[in-house]
Amino acid sequence: MPENRVPRRRRFLVCEPRHFAVQYAINPWMSTGRPVDVIRALDQWQALVDVYRAHGHTVDTVAPVPGLPDMVFAANCAVVVEGRVLGSHFHAPERRGESVAYEAWFKTEGFEVQHPEAVCEGEGDLVPAGRWILAGTGFRTTPEAHREAQEFFGVPVISLTLVDPYFYHLDTALFVLDEENVAYYPGAFSPGSREVLGRLYPHAVIATREDAMAFGLNSVSDGRNVFISPGAGELADRLSGCGYVPVPVDLSEFHKAGGGIKCCTQEIRETRS
Repeated sequence: MPENRVPRRRRFLVCEPRHFAVQYAINPWMSTGRPVDVIRALDQWQALVDVYRAHGHTVDTVAPVPGLPDMVFAANCAVVVEGRVLGSHFHAPERRGESVAYEAWFKTEGFEVQHPEAVCEGEGDLVPAGRWILAGTGFRTTPEAHREAQEFFGVPVISLTLVDPYFYHLDTALFVLDEENVAYYPGAFSPGSREVLGRLYPHAVIATREDAMAFGLNSVSDGRNVFISPGAGELADRLSGCGYVPVPVDLSEFHKAGGGIKCCTQEIRETRS
């Protein structure tokens, strides 16, 4: 029988999708000819905020800025470890203004903030995982940013290479379940990176491509409850079999821009995960 899982209260930062739209295409999910229903997006986003709070988590908000349609994807704008913030330096010029708004919020809240020199897309590619940080590269964040993160946080960084453009950020191909385990889709990674993940996480929950394409790996776990796309049914069943509690939250409107639950959620870690 699976062991009893214990949730840990989290502090999240989010941004209302008031200006959300697909105005450019910087990943395979995006098409400027595919309209966004902003009212539906707002309703879905509010449902995510509500379910976080219903499970005992704290949710802070940063004000959206006109002209930054992807600012709703809070995870891409920083990574926070033990109260220290490494900001973002986006690959796409269209998104670089987001960094200014988020770094200003963190500074106002009293956090130490460092702006990276290399291309670095926050928790999109830098995923704190207990004793280390898992770091994606291949499409956005560069290996130089991995080194910056290790020097800034003093935490070992494990570099992983992404090879499938549909999984352009690490947080679309992998998420942390708790301090000891992860879920991931092997096909998103290079052969060497798959071997690394197999060594680090021999009991990982493995997702199918179908569940990964349904944004099932763009999930958030509090150690027990897993906030997950309702389209990832097989993955949800596997998580249940391991003692986790899937909590379906529909963020399908955000899939049009290549994002989901985790993309909309920045975790503020004031102590080490």
